[in-house]
Amino acid sequence: MANTVNFSLRMDSDIKKQCENLYNELGMNLTTAINVFLRQSLRAGGFPFDVKLEQPNKETIAAMLEAERIAHDPNAKRYSDVEEVLRELKK
Repeated sequence: MANTVNFSLRMDSDIKKQCENLYNELGMNLTTAINVFLRQSLRAGGFPFDVKLEQPNKETIAAMLEAERIAHDPNAKRYSDVEEVLRELKK
């Protein structure tokens, strides 16, 4: 049997409960899940998944910039409600 040690960590109680429920559904307890994560980290030589800030793609960035431009354009067409927009679209 492997030599084991106790390991203590602090985490948000809601996250812990959600993870316990998830891993119970997968047939393991939280301790086993953490051990799987740590073993996979050793195999990968780091996190066993990408750790990064999600960046929007070019299309999304372009749409965001267009929305900003329209929001600050005093000449942009404005609508008072959804019905007005729908009437305009039907033309």
